Amino acid sequence: MHFTITGRNIEVTSGLREAIEDKLGKLDRFFAPATEAIVRLSVQKDMQKIEVTIPVKGHIIRAEESSTDMYVSIDLVEEILERQLKKYKNKLIDKKQNIPSFSAAFMEEEFQADDHVEIVKTKKFAVKPMDTEEACVQMELLGHSFYVFLNAETEEVNVVYKRKGGSYGLIEPEF
Repeated sequence: MHFTITGRNIEVTSGLREAIEDKLGKLDRFFAPATEAIVRLSVQKDMQKIEVTIPVKGHIIRAEESSTDMYVSIDLVEEILERQLKKYKNKLIDKKQNIPSFSAAFMEEEFQADDHVEIVKTKKFAVKPMDTEEACVQMELLGHSFYVFLNAETEEVNVVYKRKGGSYGLIEPEF
């Protein structure tokens, strides 16, 4: 596994680099040797945050964690990634299309996972064209953390969502 490590408001020291490669290197057993992990470290106020993104064919495996100590954040994010991989193994490797992205040992290993996803509620609603600002206002009025709408500019279905820290995000489809 190859690591691309960047820092924002933090210098990526050799100690941090070694800790990341050591901890996240444990995930090597799940992936093919050519797999790349993109690691972003950041500091905001007194919180030390790590974000890890591992693109595999057709999927993105991602986890982030924050704490007051970067080394603790690294430990926590490694546990989250390992738990995700074990839980979603069958879905990630659906129809054998992603097999080259994962190691042979991981493919043969059996995990006890709850693979059943149950949808307990379905909603239907009219989608009216609006701009992103109006969608954010609608989301706030409804008290939701996300809102699906038809973007008046692009004429595509988009999603706005509330991010940690109170800012907003926009998800646009890419075909």
